[in-house]
Amino acid sequence: MFITDIRKEFYDVVVNQRVALLVSLDIDALCACKILQALFHCDQVQYTLVPVTGWQDLGTAFLEHKEQFRYFVLINCGANVDLLETLQPEEDSIFFICDTHRPVDVVNVYNDTQVKLMIKQDDDLGVPSYDDIFRDEEEESGDSGNESDGDPEPSGKRRRYEEGAVERRIERQRAKREWEARRREILFDYEQYEYHGTSAAMMIFELAWVLTKDTKDMLWWAVIGLTDQWVHDKITHMKYVTDIATLQRHVSRHNHRNEDEENSLSIDCMRISFEYDLRLALYQHWSLYESICNSSYSSCHFKLWSMHGQKKLQEFLADMGLPLKQVKQKFNSMDMSIKENLREVIEESSNKYGMKDIRIQTFGVHFGFNNRFLASDVVHAAAALLENTEKDESPGDNFIKALDCLSRSNLERLHGGIALAKKKLMAIQQTVASCICTNLILSQGPFLYCYLLEGTPDVKLFSKPMALTLLCKYLLKAFVCSTRNKRCKLLPLIMAAPMDVEKGTVLVLGIPPESDTSDKKNFFGRAFEKAAESTSSRTLHDHFDTSIIELKMEDRTKFLDALITLLS
Repeated sequence: MFITDIRKEFYDVVVNQRVALLVSLDIDALCACKILQALFHCDQVQYTLVPVTGWQDLGTAFLEHKEQFRYFVLINCGANVDLLETLQPEEDSIFFICDTHRPVDVVNVYNDTQVKLMIKQDDDLGVPSYDDIFRDEEEESGDSGNESDGDPEPSGKRRRYEEGAVERRIERQRAKREWEARRREILFDYEQYEYHGTSAAMMIFELAWVLTKDTKDMLWWAVIGLTDQWVHDKITHMKYVTDIATLQRHVSRHNHRNEDEENSLSIDCMRISFEYDLRLALYQHWSLYESICNSSYSSCHFKLWSMHGQKKLQEFLADMGLPLKQVKQKFNSMDMSIKENLREVIEESSNKYGMKDIRIQTFGVHFGFNNRFLASDVVHAAAALLENTEKDESPGDNFIKALDCLSRSNLERLHGGIALAKKKLMAIQQTVASCICTNLILSQGPFLYCYLLEGTPDVKLFSKPMALTLLCKYLLKAFVCSTRNKRCKLLPLIMAAPMDVEKGTVLVLGIPPESDTSDKKNFFGRAFEKAAESTSSRTLHDHFDTSIIELKMEDRTKFLDALITLLS
């Protein structure tokens, strides 16, 4: 059931209990986890933190902790399947779910005792009504036990009575079949598309605000949670702008509250500011030139994988009147005179070159006097640490490092994450260029398909879901910019990358068509399930995002054929 009063129905219930905190591996979940941890520290709530990579992991974590804990808090996992069916818990276990995955499973919505959903009601959830999908089994034995041997009634009367009973039973069965067909239709419409709702970090921040325990750190984590949804393209632009406005009100409130305090100028203070900044990844921690080359927005616009695109970039830099020497050195080392009105200069030239929306509403933070970060910088850094493949560390170790980089006491780790993020963005850029130049994207009829071959540089990096998602979105954008085929511009993309060579598995991911007005709803989750079912392909639907699956290498061809048939 949906929680209406998050303070009374969630926080006051768990505040004197031991809580198991099960957190999915994405940046929004990390931020929600940080805010909740801070609240638990305030009230000395005992909790155990368990990172979970997928459904199997969640099941294992629950089995390990169900003896010691009654209360489980699930962040960014658990809402989109029937949780009680999946975990088979005892009747006294209670699950609080704060999850952005939609649609929410109907059984979770209508379970009043064990499943409590911390989900915003004003997201257009469109949950079917209870009577449309559940009904009590009527007693069908009502008409069958009427015959007895020593029945004194005349046989004619009895025959007429039996005929009436048979007719009523047939009528009931027909009504039941109609209801079931309608139920299937309603559920199909409801569960057909996967999409994302309000950021979990924002939901938990609202709890902190209601408790009047919100701090600037918590607000910054809420900002990063929302920015993660924008960087990984999970929500529409309209939703992003609306949520930014909500957070902007909180930022103004905090800044106003601190204006009269002496610490507003101290060396370790923290200042969050609303920015109308450039859509260039990590540009303040890189050189401007490299940031333009490795940002999806500018790279796709100039088509930098071609000679013509490189030439166009040089013209763009000349139009801005910036010397190459300045553009190619670290941003921090650029002349102050250039840096002062850099955004305006770039925006002016971008408009001439058709990049009308190079600036985006976002937030920046100052730690003391010399550390300035944009929210997207932190998202890229944390994602790179969370899916780091350079050292063979467990997902749990990477989770702790990514969690650490969000604290302002750990700026060294954040800078380490930024260095990893630069490598990741360069790898994505090079992979996109090689896929476009070697025509690796094939049109399969109802969708585009691209398979990264074993032995491609950086292929190990793309065995992780977030990195593959970013590559997939970026590649589709680049393909739409470079192709002349109008039909192909409207197609979704399926991408496969080697996952585990020894086991012979590939990671398969589907994303909806690229367009500015897209509602970001993804239909591949259901399609993957059906295709795997009809061909008995060996697949593992373990990710919390249903549009990401693992597939046996040998089954790839028949699985794709089934998808083509299904979607044609």
